Amino acid sequence: MPSTRRLAAVLVSLLLPVGAATPAFAQIYSCRDTGGNLILSDQRSRCGTAPSYAVGGAARVRATRPVRAGASEKYDGLIEAHAATYGVDPGLVRAVIQVESAFNPRARSPKGAMGLMQLMPATAAALGVTRPYDPDQNIRGGIAYLRVLLDRYDQDEQLALAAYNAGPTAVEKYGFTIPPYRETRSYVDKVQTINGPATNAPAAGRRVFYKTTEIVNGVPVPRYSNARPTSGPYEIVSF
Repeated sequence: MPSTRRLAAVLVSLLLPVGAATPAFAQIYSCRDTGGNLILSDQRSRCGTAPSYAVGGAARVRATRPVRAGASEKYDGLIEAHAATYGVDPGLVRAVIQVESAFNPRARSPKGAMGLMQLMPATAAALGVTRPYDPDQNIRGGIAYLRVLLDRYDQDEQLALAAYNAGPTAVEKYGFTIPPYRETRSYVDKVQTINGPATNAPAAGRRVFYKTTEIVNGVPVPRYSNARPTSGPYEIVSF
């Protein structure tokens, strides 16, 4: 664990704009969120009110400045490749990683979530992730899990994100809505603030189905299912 002096130096550099001259004294304001995390800000008015972001190397510390631009570049190739495989918006993946770990591949939460996309041990095992701190495996597993959740909630991005944070049981316990947990609602807001609102979510009251075509006696016959096909071409439609 880094010393207090070293951690303070890291946080000051994080909170100052890139390229700014370092003053003789930088005032850092601190408070704690509902999860017990220490929040640090360079502005008194923002502490406890602004979105916060993970600080690499300090699991229980968060700051009100996001990770610097370009932090995702190292992983862009992996994100783009796995997002294309699973049909998930790569911008959504980047936003999830930023909020989950601030692009720290060695991040580990107090609850045991691991790596860039903060996979819990049971989730990682179910997804075939044997090395959760390996960026390739972690990103693939996290994107695969997002795909499962998007399909489970008819492409409703907000519900998928809520389930990624609080678990599907919590989402379904509250009638397929975002659970009334401050942390979960803040999480969904942060991710969508970074990535922008979803453009492919179904309209209220509409259901998503998957359309495939089967050739019967030489005639194409459309088939519809609420389960995403595991192979072959398909079309997403809603009613």
